[in-house]
Amino acid sequence: MRRLRIYLLALGLAASAPAPAQTGSAPGGPLSAPPLLTRPLTPADSGRVFALADLLTYVTQRHPVARQAGLLPERARQEVRFARGMFDPAATSKYYGKTLGGKEYFHDWDTQLRIPVWYGVDVKAGFERGTGAFVNPENYTAPAGLSYVGLSVPLGQGLLIDERRAAVRQAQALQGLAEAERRGAINKLLLQAAKDYWDWSLSYQRLELHDYNLRLADVRFRAVRQRVRLGDLAAIDSVEALTELQNRQATLVQARVQFQNATLLLSNYLWDEQNQPLELPATARPQALPAAQGWRALPPDTIAALTELARQIHPELQKNRAKQAQLGIERRLLNNKLLPKLSVDYNLLQAGQPFSPESNARLDGSYLQNNYKLGVSFAYPLLLREERAKLQLNRLKLRELELDLQQDTRDIQTGVRTVANDWEALREQLRLQEQIVQNAERMRTGEQIRFENGESSVFLLNSREASLVSARVKLAELQAKYAQTQAMLGWAVGGVE
Repeated sequence: MRRLRIYLLALGLAASAPAPAQTGSAPGGPLSAPPLLTRPLTPADSGRVFALADLLTYVTQRHPVARQAGLLPERARQEVRFARGMFDPAATSKYYGKTLGGKEYFHDWDTQLRIPVWYGVDVKAGFERGTGAFVNPENYTAPAGLSYVGLSVPLGQGLLIDERRAAVRQAQALQGLAEAERRGAINKLLLQAAKDYWDWSLSYQRLELHDYNLRLADVRFRAVRQRVRLGDLAAIDSVEALTELQNRQATLVQARVQFQNATLLLSNYLWDEQNQPLELPATARPQALPAAQGWRALPPDTIAALTELARQIHPELQKNRAKQAQLGIERRLLNNKLLPKLSVDYNLLQAGQPFSPESNARLDGSYLQNNYKLGVSFAYPLLLREERAKLQLNRLKLRELELDLQQDTRDIQTGVRTVANDWEALREQLRLQEQIVQNAERMRTGEQIRFENGESSVFLLNSREASLVSARVKLAELQAKYAQTQAMLGWAVGGVE
Protein backbone atom coordinates (compact mmCIF):
# COMPACT_ATOMS: atom_id res chain seq x y z
CA MET A 1 0.00 0.00 0.00
CA ARG A 2 2.87 2.39 0.72
CA ARG A 3 4.20 1.88 -2.82
CA LEU A 4 0.77 2.66 -4.27
CA ARG A 5 0.49 5.91 -2.34
CA ILE A 6 3.92 6.95 -3.58
CA TYR A 7 2.76 6.45 -7.18
CA LEU A 8 -0.51 8.28 -6.58
CA LEU A 9 1.16 11.17 -4.79
CA ALA A 10 3.52 11.56 -7.72
CA LEU A 11 0.49 11.81 -10.00
CA GLY A 12 -1.49 14.07 -7.70
CA LEU A 13 -4.08 11.34 -7.07
CA ALA A 14 -3.62 11.08 -3.34
CA ALA A 15 -4.12 14.75 -2.57
CA SER A 16 -7.69 14.05 -1.53
CA ALA A 17 -7.11 10.69 0.10
CA PRO A 18 -8.84 10.09 3.47
CA ALA A 19 -6.99 10.27 6.72
CA PRO A 20 -6.00 6.84 8.07
CA ALA A 21 -8.68 5.25 10.20
CA GLN A 22 -7.93 4.90 13.91
CA THR A 23 -6.59 1.45 14.61
CA GLY A 24 -7.94 -0.52 17.48
CA SER A 25 -11.17 1.47 17.87
CA ALA A 26 -14.38 -0.46 17.91
CA PRO A 27 -17.01 0.26 15.28
CA GLY A 28 -19.18 3.09 16.44
CA GLY A 29 -16.54 4.46 18.84
CA PRO A 30 -15.42 8.08 19.06
CA LEU A 31 -13.93 9.22 15.78
CA SER A 32 -12.52 12.50 14.56
CA ALA A 33 -14.70 14.46 12.14
CA PRO A 34 -14.08 17.16 9.57
CA PRO A 35 -14.77 20.58 11.14
CA LEU A 36 -17.61 21.40 8.74
CA LEU A 37 -20.03 18.97 10.41
CA THR A 38 -18.82 18.99 14.02
CA ARG A 39 -20.90 22.07 14.94
CA PRO A 40 -23.81 24.07 13.51
CA LEU A 41 -22.84 26.47 10.78
CA THR A 42 -22.97 30.19 11.55
CA PRO A 43 -23.50 32.98 9.00
CA ALA A 44 -19.74 33.46 8.91
CA ASP A 45 -19.43 29.88 7.65
CA SER A 46 -21.50 30.60 4.56
CA GLY A 47 -20.05 28.91 1.51
CA ARG A 48 -17.55 26.78 3.43
CA VAL A 49 -15.84 24.13 1.34
CA PHE A 50 -16.61 20.50 2.09
CA ALA A 51 -13.60 18.83 0.52
CA LEU A 52 -13.37 15.35 -0.94
CA ALA A 53 -10.92 14.41 1.82
CA ASP A 54 -13.58 15.27 4.41
CA LEU A 55 -16.14 13.08 2.68
CA LEU A 56 -13.77 10.12 2.37
CA THR A 57 -12.85 10.46 6.05
CA TYR A 58 -16.51 10.21 6.98
CA VAL A 59 -17.04 7.26 4.67
CA THR A 60 -13.98 5.36 5.93
CA GLN A 61 -14.69 5.85 9.61
CA ARG A 62 -18.45 6.09 9.98
CA HIS A 63 -20.34 4.71 7.02
CA PRO A 64 -22.30 1.54 7.94
CA VAL A 65 -20.83 -0.38 5.01
CA ALA A 66 -17.30 0.56 6.09
CA ARG A 67 -18.06 -0.40 9.68
CA GLN A 68 -19.56 -3.66 8.51
CA ALA A 69 -16.47 -4.36 6.43
CA GLY A 70 -14.36 -3.58 9.49
CA LEU A 71 -15.99 -6.52 11.28
CA LEU A 72 -14.58 -9.02 8.78
CA PRO A 73 -10.98 -9.09 10.17
CA GLU A 74 -12.31 -9.48 13.72
CA ARG A 75 -14.54 -12.31 12.57
CA ALA A 76 -11.52 -13.99 10.97
CA ARG A 77 -9.53 -13.60 14.19
CA GLN A 78 -12.30 -15.32 16.09
CA GLU A 79 -12.25 -18.14 13.53
CA VAL A 80 -8.54 -18.63 14.29
CA ARG A 81 -9.31 -18.56 17.99
CA PHE A 82 -12.05 -21.13 17.46
CA ALA A 83 -9.66 -23.41 15.56
CA ARG A 84 -6.98 -23.08 18.22
CA GLY A 85 -9.58 -24.19 20.74
CA MET A 86 -9.05 -27.75 19.53
CA PHE A 87 -5.61 -27.56 21.18
CA ASP A 88 -7.01 -26.52 24.55
CA PRO A 89 -6.09 -28.83 27.46
CA ALA A 90 -9.02 -30.90 28.69
CA ALA A 91 -9.59 -32.25 32.20
CA THR A 92 -12.01 -35.16 32.55
CA SER A 93 -13.14 -37.19 35.51
CA LYS A 94 -15.57 -40.06 35.79
CA TYR A 95 -16.74 -42.27 38.65
CA TYR A 96 -18.88 -45.40 38.66
CA GLY A 97 -19.86 -47.28 41.79
CA LYS A 98 -22.37 -49.93 42.80
CA THR A 99 -23.73 -50.87 46.22
CA LEU A 100 -26.59 -53.36 46.58
CA GLY A 101 -28.07 -54.77 49.77
CA GLY A 102 -25.39 -53.12 51.82
CA LYS A 103 -22.69 -54.85 49.82
CA GLU A 104 -20.15 -52.79 47.84
CA TYR A 105 -19.66 -54.28 44.40
CA PHE A 106 -17.15 -51.83 42.85
CA HIS A 107 -15.82 -48.29 42.80
CA ASP A 108 -14.25 -47.15 39.55
CA TRP A 109 -12.74 -43.65 39.34
CA ASP A 110 -10.63 -42.19 36.51
CA THR A 111 -9.37 -38.58 36.28
CA GLN A 112 -7.25 -37.37 33.37
CA LEU A 113 -5.62 -34.20 32.05
CA ARG A 114 -4.96 -34.28 28.31
CA ILE A 115 -2.81 -31.66 26.56
CA PRO A 116 -2.77 -31.67 22.74
CA VAL A 117 0.59 -30.63 21.28
CA TRP A 118 0.96 -28.96 17.87
CA TYR A 119 2.94 -31.79 16.31
CA GLY A 120 0.14 -34.31 16.67
CA VAL A 121 1.19 -35.69 20.07
CA ASP A 122 -1.16 -35.74 23.04
CA VAL A 123 0.43 -35.55 26.50
CA LYS A 124 -1.71 -36.97 29.27
CA ALA A 125 -1.55 -37.45 32.99
CA GLY A 126 -4.10 -38.94 35.34
CA PHE A 127 -5.12 -40.93 38.35
CA GLU A 128 -7.34 -44.02 38.42
CA ARG A 129 -8.67 -46.14 41.23
CA GLY A 130 -10.66 -49.32 40.89
CA THR A 131 -11.63 -51.31 43.97
CA GLY A 132 -14.37 -53.69 45.08
CA ALA A 133 -15.13 -57.37 44.96
CA PHE A 134 -16.66 -57.21 41.49
CA VAL A 135 -14.55 -54.55 39.82
CA ASN A 136 -13.41 -55.33 36.29
CA PRO A 137 -9.98 -56.94 36.65
CA GLU A 138 -8.68 -54.68 33.88
CA ASN A 139 -9.56 -51.64 36.00
CA TYR A 140 -8.46 -53.05 39.35
CA THR A 141 -5.88 -51.08 41.30
CA ALA A 142 -4.48 -51.12 44.78
CA PRO A 143 -6.52 -49.19 47.36
CA ALA A 144 -4.06 -46.29 47.04
CA GLY A 145 -4.89 -45.97 43.33
CA LEU A 146 -2.65 -45.66 40.30
CA SER A 147 -1.19 -42.48 38.76
CA TYR A 148 0.22 -42.26 35.27
CA VAL A 149 1.77 -39.98 32.66
CA GLY A 150 1.88 -40.85 28.98
CA LEU A 151 1.91 -39.96 25.32
CA SER A 152 -0.37 -40.68 22.39
CA VAL A 153 1.64 -40.51 19.16
CA PRO A 154 0.36 -40.99 15.58
CA LEU A 155 3.05 -42.65 13.47
CA GLY A 156 1.19 -42.72 10.14
CA GLN A 157 -1.84 -40.62 9.40
CA GLY A 158 -1.78 -37.47 11.52
CA LEU A 159 1.99 -37.31 12.05
CA LEU A 160 2.74 -34.44 9.63
CA ILE A 161 -0.70 -32.81 9.61
CA ASP A 162 -4.10 -33.56 11.08
CA GLU A 163 -7.56 -31.98 11.25
CA ARG A 164 -6.62 -29.74 14.16
CA ARG A 165 -3.54 -28.25 12.52
CA ALA A 166 -5.31 -27.98 9.17
CA ALA A 167 -8.20 -26.09 10.78
CA VAL A 168 -5.81 -23.57 12.35
CA ARG A 169 -3.87 -23.07 9.11
CA GLN A 170 -7.07 -22.61 7.11
CA ALA A 171 -8.42 -20.12 9.65
CA GLN A 172 -5.17 -18.17 9.36
CA ALA A 173 -5.54 -18.15 5.58
CA LEU A 174 -9.09 -16.92 6.14
CA GLN A 175 -7.64 -13.81 7.78
CA GLY A 176 -6.03 -12.85 4.47
CA LEU A 177 -9.31 -13.52 2.70
CA ALA A 178 -11.24 -11.38 5.18
CA GLU A 179 -8.77 -8.51 4.87
CA ALA A 180 -9.05 -8.65 1.07
CA GLU A 181 -12.85 -8.65 1.29
CA ARG A 182 -12.72 -5.68 3.68
CA ARG A 183 -10.47 -3.69 1.35
CA GLY A 184 -12.58 -4.60 -1.67
CA ALA A 185 -15.81 -3.45 0.01
CA ILE A 186 -14.31 -0.18 1.23
CA ASN A 187 -12.60 0.51 -2.11
CA LYS A 188 -15.91 0.08 -3.92
CA LEU A 189 -17.65 2.37 -1.43
CA LEU A 190 -14.95 5.04 -1.66
CA LEU A 191 -15.02 4.95 -5.45
CA GLN A 192 -18.76 5.52 -5.54
CA ALA A 193 -18.46 8.27 -2.94
CA ALA A 194 -15.77 10.02 -5.01
CA LYS A 195 -17.92 9.76 -8.15
CA ASP A 196 -20.95 11.19 -6.37
CA TYR A 197 -18.82 13.96 -4.89
CA TRP A 198 -17.61 15.11 -8.30
CA ASP A 199 -21.15 14.88 -9.64
CA TRP A 200 -22.11 17.19 -6.76
CA SER A 201 -19.26 19.53 -7.66
CA LEU A 202 -20.35 19.45 -11.30
CA SER A 203 -23.96 20.29 -10.40
CA TYR A 204 -22.73 23.21 -8.30
CA GLN A 205 -20.55 24.47 -11.16
CA ARG A 206 -23.47 24.12 -13.56
CA LEU A 207 -25.71 26.04 -11.14
CA GLU A 208 -23.16 28.84 -10.88
CA LEU A 209 -22.85 29.09 -14.67
CA HIS A 210 -26.62 29.23 -15.21
CA ASP A 211 -27.02 31.73 -12.40
CA TYR A 212 -24.39 34.00 -13.98
CA ASN A 213 -26.06 33.52 -17.35
CA LEU A 214 -29.41 34.51 -15.89
CA ARG A 215 -27.99 37.69 -14.40
CA LEU A 216 -26.57 38.63 -17.80
CA ALA A 217 -29.96 38.06 -19.43
CA ASP A 218 -31.67 40.15 -16.75
CA VAL A 219 -29.28 43.08 -17.28
CA ARG A 220 -29.72 42.82 -21.03
CA PHE A 221 -33.51 42.72 -20.78
CA ARG A 222 -33.52 45.88 -18.70
CA ALA A 223 -31.17 47.61 -21.13
CA VAL A 224 -33.14 46.52 -24.20
CA ARG A 225 -36.41 47.60 -22.63
CA GLN A 226 -34.97 51.01 -21.92
CA ARG A 227 -33.68 51.33 -25.47
CA VAL A 228 -37.10 50.31 -26.81
CA ARG A 229 -38.70 53.07 -24.75
CA LEU A 230 -36.20 55.53 -26.21
CA GLY A 231 -37.02 54.29 -29.71
CA ASP A 232 -33.50 52.99 -30.30
CA LEU A 233 -34.70 49.36 -30.76
CA ALA A 234 -37.84 47.70 -32.05
CA ALA A 235 -40.38 46.41 -29.55
CA ILE A 236 -39.84 42.88 -30.79
CA ASP A 237 -36.32 43.03 -29.36
CA SER A 238 -37.71 43.39 -25.83
CA VAL A 239 -39.88 40.31 -26.42
CA GLU A 240 -36.78 38.43 -27.60
CA ALA A 241 -34.83 39.53 -24.51
CA LEU A 242 -37.72 38.62 -22.18
CA THR A 243 -38.15 35.19 -23.75
CA GLU A 244 -34.43 34.46 -23.33
CA LEU A 245 -34.61 35.64 -19.70
CA GLN A 246 -37.50 33.29 -19.00
CA ASN A 247 -35.74 30.39 -20.69
CA ARG A 248 -32.69 30.95 -18.52
CA GLN A 249 -34.88 31.20 -15.42
CA ALA A 250 -36.35 27.77 -16.23
CA THR A 251 -32.88 26.36 -16.84
CA LEU A 252 -31.67 27.76 -13.52
CA VAL A 253 -34.59 26.16 -11.68
CA GLN A 254 -33.67 22.80 -13.18
CA ALA A 255 -29.99 23.29 -12.29
CA ARG A 256 -30.93 24.21 -8.72
CA VAL A 257 -33.03 21.06 -8.32
CA GLN A 258 -30.17 18.95 -9.69
CA PHE A 259 -27.79 20.51 -7.17
CA GLN A 260 -30.22 19.92 -4.31
CA ASN A 261 -30.67 16.28 -5.32
CA ALA A 262 -26.92 15.82 -5.65
CA THR A 263 -26.51 17.30 -2.15
CA LEU A 264 -29.07 14.85 -0.76
CA LEU A 265 -27.31 11.95 -2.49
CA LEU A 266 -24.00 13.01 -1.00
CA SER A 267 -25.59 13.24 2.46
CA ASN A 268 -26.22 9.50 2.29
CA TYR A 269 -22.51 9.01 3.02
CA LEU A 270 -22.54 11.11 6.22
CA TRP A 271 -23.09 9.47 9.63
CA ASP A 272 -22.21 10.45 13.18
CA GLU A 273 -20.64 8.40 15.99
CA GLN A 274 -24.06 7.09 17.10
CA ASN A 275 -24.85 5.73 13.62
CA GLN A 276 -27.32 8.52 13.02
CA PRO A 277 -27.54 10.04 9.51
CA LEU A 278 -26.27 13.57 8.97
CA GLU A 279 -27.40 16.16 6.46
CA LEU A 280 -24.91 18.22 4.49
CA PRO A 281 -25.47 21.90 5.40
CA ALA A 282 -27.16 23.94 2.70
CA THR A 283 -24.24 26.41 2.80
CA ALA A 284 -21.62 23.71 2.13
CA ARG A 285 -19.81 24.02 -1.16
CA PRO A 286 -17.63 21.51 -3.03
CA GLN A 287 -14.01 22.02 -3.84
CA ALA A 288 -13.25 23.30 -7.32
CA LEU A 289 -13.07 20.97 -10.28
CA PRO A 290 -9.52 20.15 -11.47
CA ALA A 291 -8.08 23.15 -13.30
CA ALA A 292 -5.66 23.12 -16.24
CA GLN A 293 -2.58 22.90 -14.00
CA GLY A 294 -3.96 19.66 -12.58
CA TRP A 295 -4.32 17.87 -15.91
CA ARG A 296 -1.14 15.85 -15.55
CA ALA A 297 0.11 13.36 -18.07
CA LEU A 298 0.95 9.81 -16.98
CA PRO A 299 4.70 9.11 -17.18
CA PRO A 300 5.50 6.33 -19.69
CA ASP A 301 6.66 3.85 -17.05
CA THR A 302 3.78 4.53 -14.66
CA ILE A 303 1.23 2.31 -16.41
CA ALA A 304 3.57 -0.69 -16.32
CA ALA A 305 4.34 -0.01 -12.65
CA LEU A 306 0.66 0.32 -11.75
CA THR A 307 -0.33 -2.87 -13.58
CA GLU A 308 2.40 -4.75 -11.72
CA LEU A 309 1.28 -3.20 -8.44
CA ALA A 310 -2.32 -4.19 -9.19
CA ARG A 311 -1.17 -7.78 -9.67
CA GLN A 312 0.30 -7.73 -6.17
CA ILE A 313 -2.23 -5.83 -4.05
CA HIS A 314 -5.61 -5.96 -5.77
CA PRO A 315 -8.21 -7.38 -3.31
CA GLU A 316 -9.76 -9.74 -5.86
CA LEU A 317 -6.39 -11.34 -6.57
CA GLN A 318 -5.57 -11.54 -2.87
CA LYS A 319 -8.88 -13.28 -2.25
CA ASN A 320 -8.01 -15.86 -4.90
CA ARG A 321 -4.58 -16.41 -3.36
CA ALA A 322 -6.09 -16.85 0.11
CA LYS A 323 -8.50 -19.46 -1.28
CA GLN A 324 -5.57 -21.21 -2.94
CA ALA A 325 -3.75 -21.28 0.39
CA GLN A 326 -6.78 -22.87 2.04
CA LEU A 327 -7.06 -25.52 -0.67
CA GLY A 328 -3.32 -26.15 -0.42
CA ILE A 329 -3.69 -26.93 3.27
CA GLU A 330 -6.65 -29.16 2.51
CA ARG A 331 -4.58 -30.98 -0.13
CA ARG A 332 -1.82 -31.69 2.42
CA LEU A 333 -4.43 -33.11 4.78
CA LEU A 334 -5.99 -35.27 2.06
CA ASN A 335 -2.59 -36.58 1.01
CA ASN A 336 -1.97 -37.50 4.63
CA LYS A 337 -5.29 -39.39 4.66
CA LEU A 338 -3.77 -41.86 2.20
CA LEU A 339 -1.45 -43.11 4.95
CA PRO A 340 -2.53 -45.87 7.33
CA LYS A 341 -3.79 -44.99 10.80
CA LEU A 342 -1.06 -46.14 13.16
CA SER A 343 -0.92 -44.75 16.67
CA VAL A 344 0.93 -45.68 19.84
CA ASP A 345 -0.19 -44.99 23.41
CA TYR A 346 2.29 -45.30 26.24
CA ASN A 347 1.48 -44.67 29.88
CA LEU A 348 4.07 -44.85 32.65
CA LEU A 349 2.43 -46.10 35.84
CA GLN A 350 3.06 -45.50 39.52
CA ALA A 351 1.06 -46.84 42.41
CA GLY A 352 -0.37 -44.39 44.88
CA GLN A 353 0.84 -40.81 44.87
CA PRO A 354 1.25 -38.79 41.69
CA PHE A 355 4.64 -38.52 40.03
CA SER A 356 7.03 -36.26 41.92
CA PRO A 357 10.77 -35.42 41.79
CA GLU A 358 11.40 -37.96 44.57
CA SER A 359 9.64 -40.73 42.71
CA ASN A 360 11.38 -39.82 39.42
CA ALA A 361 14.68 -40.84 40.98
CA ARG A 362 13.53 -44.45 40.84
CA LEU A 363 12.73 -44.30 37.08
CA ASP A 364 15.58 -46.54 35.97
CA GLY A 365 15.52 -49.00 33.09
CA SER A 366 14.01 -51.76 35.20
CA TYR A 367 11.17 -49.54 36.39
CA LEU A 368 10.31 -48.37 32.87
CA GLN A 369 10.18 -51.96 31.62
CA ASN A 370 7.91 -53.23 34.38
CA ASN A 371 5.45 -50.34 35.02
CA TYR A 372 3.69 -49.25 31.90
CA LYS A 373 0.57 -49.62 29.80
CA LEU A 374 1.07 -49.82 26.03
CA GLY A 375 -1.42 -49.70 23.20
CA VAL A 376 -1.02 -49.87 19.42
CA SER A 377 -3.81 -49.38 16.89
CA PHE A 378 -3.76 -49.84 13.12
CA ALA A 379 -6.39 -49.24 10.43
CA TYR A 380 -6.17 -48.90 6.66
CA PRO A 381 -8.98 -48.92 4.07
CA LEU A 382 -8.12 -51.24 1.22
CA LEU A 383 -9.55 -49.28 -1.73
CA LEU A 384 -9.17 -45.65 -0.57
CA ARG A 385 -11.89 -44.58 -2.96
CA GLU A 386 -13.23 -41.84 -0.67
CA GLU A 387 -9.78 -40.40 0.03
CA ARG A 388 -8.66 -40.49 -3.60
CA ALA A 389 -11.93 -38.90 -4.77
CA LYS A 390 -11.60 -36.05 -2.26
CA LEU A 391 -8.01 -35.50 -3.30
CA GLN A 392 -8.97 -35.35 -6.98
CA LEU A 393 -11.79 -32.90 -6.24
CA ASN A 394 -9.32 -30.74 -4.37
CA ARG A 395 -6.97 -30.74 -7.36
CA LEU A 396 -9.84 -29.72 -9.64
CA LYS A 397 -10.78 -26.83 -7.33
CA LEU A 398 -7.17 -25.69 -7.26
CA ARG A 399 -7.01 -25.80 -11.05
CA GLU A 400 -10.21 -23.75 -11.29
CA LEU A 401 -8.77 -21.16 -8.93
CA GLU A 402 -5.54 -20.99 -10.93
CA LEU A 403 -7.52 -20.31 -14.09
CA ASP A 404 -9.67 -17.72 -12.29
CA LEU A 405 -6.53 -16.04 -10.99
CA GLN A 406 -5.03 -15.88 -14.50
CA GLN A 407 -8.23 -14.42 -15.95
CA ASP A 408 -8.75 -11.95 -13.09
CA THR A 409 -5.14 -10.81 -13.35
CA ARG A 410 -5.56 -10.19 -17.05
CA ASP A 411 -8.87 -8.35 -16.53
CA ILE A 412 -7.45 -6.15 -13.77
CA GLN A 413 -4.34 -5.24 -15.72
CA THR A 414 -6.50 -4.48 -18.75
CA GLY A 415 -8.72 -2.34 -16.53
CA VAL A 416 -5.72 -0.31 -15.37
CA ARG A 417 -4.63 0.29 -18.96
CA THR A 418 -8.20 1.20 -19.98
CA VAL A 419 -8.49 3.83 -17.25
CA ALA A 420 -5.04 5.15 -18.18
CA ASN A 421 -6.20 5.49 -21.81
CA ASP A 422 -9.31 7.35 -20.63
CA TRP A 423 -7.03 9.60 -18.58
CA GLU A 424 -4.95 10.57 -21.60
CA ALA A 425 -8.01 10.98 -23.83
CA LEU A 426 -9.67 13.26 -21.27
CA ARG A 427 -6.54 15.39 -21.04
CA GLU A 428 -6.68 15.97 -24.80
CA GLN A 429 -10.43 16.63 -24.68
CA LEU A 430 -9.97 19.10 -21.84
CA ARG A 431 -7.26 20.97 -23.75
CA LEU A 432 -9.46 21.21 -26.82
CA GLN A 433 -12.57 22.13 -24.84
CA GLU A 434 -10.70 24.91 -23.07
CA GLN A 435 -9.79 26.34 -26.49
CA ILE A 436 -13.43 26.02 -27.54
CA VAL A 437 -14.46 28.01 -24.46
CA GLN A 438 -11.90 30.70 -25.25
CA ASN A 439 -13.13 30.91 -28.84
CA ALA A 440 -16.76 31.05 -27.70
CA GLU A 441 -15.79 33.82 -25.28
CA ARG A 442 -14.20 35.80 -28.10
CA MET A 443 -17.27 35.26 -30.32
CA ARG A 444 -19.58 36.41 -27.56
CA THR A 445 -17.44 39.50 -26.81
CA GLY A 446 -17.31 40.40 -30.48
CA GLU A 447 -21.06 39.99 -30.84
CA GLN A 448 -21.57 42.17 -27.77
CA ILE A 449 -19.50 44.95 -29.38
CA ARG A 450 -21.43 44.60 -32.65
CA PHE A 451 -24.72 44.77 -30.74
CA GLU A 452 -23.68 47.92 -28.91
CA ASN A 453 -22.71 49.45 -32.29
CA GLY A 454 -26.10 48.54 -33.72
CA GLU A 455 -24.66 45.96 -36.11
CA SER A 456 -26.22 42.85 -34.46
CA SER A 457 -29.43 41.69 -32.86
CA VAL A 458 -30.56 40.40 -29.49
CA PHE A 459 -31.16 37.01 -31.08
CA LEU A 460 -27.58 36.66 -32.30
CA LEU A 461 -26.15 37.86 -29.00
CA ASN A 462 -28.29 35.37 -27.09
CA SER A 463 -27.14 32.60 -29.42
CA ARG A 464 -23.48 33.48 -28.77
CA GLU A 465 -24.06 33.43 -25.03
CA ALA A 466 -25.91 30.10 -25.23
CA SER A 467 -22.96 28.62 -27.12
CA LEU A 468 -20.56 30.00 -24.51
CA VAL A 469 -22.55 28.58 -21.61
CA SER A 470 -22.87 25.24 -23.37
CA ALA A 471 -19.10 25.15 -23.92
CA ARG A 472 -18.42 26.01 -20.28
CA VAL A 473 -20.83 23.33 -19.05
CA LYS A 474 -19.15 20.81 -21.35
CA LEU A 475 -15.77 21.82 -19.92
CA ALA A 476 -17.08 21.36 -16.37
CA GLU A 477 -18.44 17.92 -17.29
CA LEU A 478 -15.04 16.89 -18.66
CA GLN A 479 -13.33 18.23 -15.53
CA ALA A 480 -15.66 16.18 -13.32
CA LYS A 481 -15.11 13.10 -15.47
CA TYR A 482 -11.34 13.64 -15.26
CA ALA A 483 -11.54 13.82 -11.44
CA GLN A 484 -13.63 10.63 -11.42
CA THR A 485 -11.04 8.95 -13.65
CA GLN A 486 -8.38 9.75 -11.06
CA ALA A 487 -10.41 7.84 -8.47
CA MET A 488 -11.08 5.08 -11.00
CA LEU A 489 -7.35 4.57 -11.55
CA GLY A 490 -6.73 4.08 -7.84
CA TRP A 491 -9.65 1.65 -7.66
CA ALA A 492 -8.47 -0.29 -10.73
CA VAL A 493 -5.09 -0.77 -9.07
CA GLY A 494 -6.87 -1.90 -5.90
CA GLY A 495 -5.83 0.77 -3.47
CA VAL A 496 -8.38 3.58 -3.13
CA GLU A 497 -8.37 3.02 0.64
